[in-house]
Amino acid sequence: MSDYKKIADHVIDVEIQGLEAIKGKFDDKFTRLVTEIIELKGRVIISGMGKSGHIANKICATLASTGTPAFFIHPGEASHGDLGMITPDDLVILLSNSGETKELADIIHYCKRFAIKLVGIVRRPTSVLVEAADIPIILPEIPEASEVNAPTTSTTMMLAFGDALAITLAESRGFGKEDFNVFHPGGKLGSNFIKVDKLMRKDLDLPVCNTDTLMSEAIITMSEKAMGCVAVIDQQGKLAGIITDGDLRRHMSNNLLDSPAQDNMTKNPLTIAAHALAIEAVNIMNQKNITTIFVVDDQQKPIGALHIHDCLKAGVI
Repeated sequence: MSDYKKIADHVIDVEIQGLEAIKGKFDDKFTRLVTEIIELKGRVIISGMGKSGHIANKICATLASTGTPAFFIHPGEASHGDLGMITPDDLVILLSNSGETKELADIIHYCKRFAIKLVGIVRRPTSVLVEAADIPIILPEIPEASEVNAPTTSTTMMLAFGDALAITLAESRGFGKEDFNVFHPGGKLGSNFIKVDKLMRKDLDLPVCNTDTLMSEAIITMSEKAMGCVAVIDQQGKLAGIITDGDLRRHMSNNLLDSPAQDNMTKNPLTIAAHALAIEAVNIMNQKNITTIFVVDDQQKPIGALHIHDCLKAGVI
């Protein structure tokens, strides 16, 4: 077992060397590449064969999800018609460890024939791809993590370079959480960017009563709206307090039903803005051990209420 750990540690150590070495590759060529893509009228097309192809696919997905239109073309399919998907307005990035991958030859020829901007990400400083590329990105010659020379360090460096490129482009464009949510409407990522106003209950579903409303009526409102609470508003319509099931237990007495809501409410309740993220509301409710939080506008008037169960149903946890 100690041998297993030694082998695994060696793999990670070598790949870390590759990541450390790649820091020196964010030079003028990288700056030029970022500028070319920002000013690009078309899309970024990425291709690679074998393990490089898998990395190319991932880089495409990261670029596309962070605001840079991109897609992957398989070298084999490119030679059988998919070259027609590439336009003169596009920029092509080819990934190849050696720079001599024969399956990329048709894409290289097509780019040169129609003056399509070509970028090569390789490890060998002299190769067909380096000579053909308008922007050659040569990765450090850190050895692979195994004597069999299986792509490990090289693909890790390619992946890291792609991540750095995607995030640099995103931040340069001012691409933020709002934009990211548009491209991730499903799954955990998307749910965590849902805003409060998308989940809150409002209008007729909002439990509200006035400060002078008798508790007998306030309790009926609580039961009808089924949120376990009711917002208490003053004469200006501003949130004055909140009455919860806990408040009912604390103020239980023979004359509870005949007393006004303001005598039984909790003043200065926690609130949240409609434009806040639902995950923020969940964090507040978890920290304060409450199940509902009211949503107020700039005048502190209640415009909605968010229940923890609504968040859970939407996958916000």
